[in-house]
Formats: sequence, C-alpha cells, structure tokens
Amino acid sequence: MRIIIAGVPGAGKTSIMKEVSGRMHYQVINYGTVMLELAKAGNMVKDRDEIRKLPINLQHSLQKEAAKKIGRMNDVIVDTHLTIKTLSGYFPGLPMNVLEYISPDVIVIVEAEPSEILLRRKTDVTRKRDLETIVEVEEHLEANRYAGFACSVLTGAPLMILKNHDGMLDESVKKFMGVFK
Repeated sequence: MRIIIAGVPGAGKTSIMKEVSGRMHYQVINYGTVMLELAKAGNMVKDRDEIRKLPINLQHSLQKEAAKKIGRMNDVIVDTHLTIKTLSGYFPGLPMNVLEYISPDVIVIVEAEPSEILLRRKTDVTRKRDLETIVEVEEHLEANRYAGFACSVLTGAPLMILKNHDGMLDESVKKFMGVFK
C-alpha cells in the first residue's frame, strides 16, 4: 500500500509521521528529501528550499525521477506537498505523471488554522521559509484542497482531510491510523 500525506509547510504532517512511524511497519519517505538527493547529485542546489527556485523544467525532471524511485516501493507513506509556492505561482506537487508512478491507495491532506501554521513556521529553525501572511496561507490551503481532490479523481484513491490543531496531535494520529483499517 502507498499512502500520500500532504499539507502546506507547517500543517504538521511530519509531526504526525514521527508518531505513526513508531506504530506501523511502513517506511516514511519524504518526497522533498528524495528530490534533494537527486538535485544535490546533479549539483543543482545546496538545500531543499532552493529546489522551488529552480527553473520549472528542472523541477519537473526531479519530480519525475523521485516518483519513479518511490513508485518501486511498497508499504510506504509519502510525506509531500500537493502544491508548492514558487516564483511562477503554485507548482503541482503531484502532477499526473507523478501520480501514475506513485499510484497511491489513499491521499491524506493535513490542515491546521492559518495562525497555527504561521506560528509553527516561525518557530521552525530548520528551514529558510519565505514570510507569508494569513491570507496567503489561506490561499495555499485552498489550492491544496483543490489539488487533493483532483489527485483523488485521477487515481481513484480516497481523500481524507485531517485537521491537526495545536495540542491535538494524538487525535490527529489516531484518525490517520484509521487509513490502515
């Protein structure tokens, strides 16, 4: 089984995956990490946040190669983004060719309140994030939902929208675990 878990940066998908990975015999693969490894091997970037600033054709190529690699894996949870905010606008994280390689069985979108997301981003010292307003985060959440529904329609995979509010991580993990039943 292949499960996609996606959300805007700061929604909490990685926090959920840290909890889930200790309970399941599924490998958690971060799509961006796979792309980063490929981009570093090609001397294209130094860190993950530079990927979304690459020319679109290079981003497409990295996506495709990462999807091929992930598509050969079984019993995997893919931590990724449905949309990536780039200099050119929203870039689809899972375009049709990527979905064909990965062929997900379930798609989960993790969401939180925009104010929660902004606070999480502010306190995350591991990344170099662009500053955004609440309105921009709301727009990104909306774009993600549209993309999630499109991915569900294209693949036939059910779509779960999982709310991950501050202080409610255990509840979010329990709901996510329902995917395996």
